[in-house]
Amino acid sequence: MSPKVLLQYLLPHRLLSRLANAAARWRWRPWKEAMIGVVVRQFRVDLDEAEQSDPRAYPSFNAFFTRALKPGARVPDADPASLLMPADGRISQLGRIEAGRIFQAKGQSFTAAELLGDEAMAAPYADGSFATIYLSPRDYHRVHMPWRGRLLETLQVPGRLFTVAPWGVRAIPRLFARNERLVCHFETDFGPMCLVMVGAMLVSGVETVWGGEEIPPYASRPRRRDWRGQGIQLERFAEMARFNYGSTVIVLLPGGTEIAAGLAAEAPVRLGQRLGLRRRDTGA
Repeated sequence: MSPKVLLQYLLPHRLLSRLANAAARWRWRPWKEAMIGVVVRQFRVDLDEAEQSDPRAYPSFNAFFTRALKPGARVPDADPASLLMPADGRISQLGRIEAGRIFQAKGQSFTAAELLGDEAMAAPYADGSFATIYLSPRDYHRVHMPWRGRLLETLQVPGRLFTVAPWGVRAIPRLFARNERLVCHFETDFGPMCLVMVGAMLVSGVETVWGGEEIPPYASRPRRRDWRGQGIQLERFAEMARFNYGSTVIVLLPGGTEIAAGLAAEAPVRLGQRLGLRRRDTGA
């Protein structure tokens, strides 16, 4: 095991993430402008597409990190029947879920039930499709709906906060099924759809459009919230959630759905491009 991987096991994940969360919200001008400047320069952030293009106008580093885009900066795929990519970023992995198992990296996989923290809720995805999208510090950090859906429930699953950088994904077994995460279940006209917001070290904040800040606080046990009957319906391409300081989103689709041709691991992707096609037997 390399020293940097060993360090991932030894570091106090939650303490460091709490400190990073506070630092990202500190409004002292010299601090927040220095932090924003470092990220803009190091990661070549394109502020021309941001709704607020002046980096000095953001009240905090977190406000910059969760910045909105100008209208039209991202548009949904022209085919109104296609499922959409939920975020900017880079594909970690995608493809078929085989006998309930999701591929993580060479020699690494985990089960859909482990990821979702619920055997019964994972059953519809046993032979479905998945896409894991990694958001780097330069990316737009809001997550949007691949398809219109009605929110059924969420489950906050407690766990570690290992890095989700590519080297960590290759080295740490079952990483996405071990990290703290918010599992969001939707009902659609082609069956169930699930989006999993995965936390990571220093970048573990998750906020939803229906519930506000969900993580932190960090969970000591699974925290389930039932949203049935509350009329939370989100349209295709609508904002669903955001990462307060980055991470990974995983989309699970039921059997019969297809991932779009041409998508592959390590490929850069943009919000709104075609992710896949719905189940054909719906006639929708």
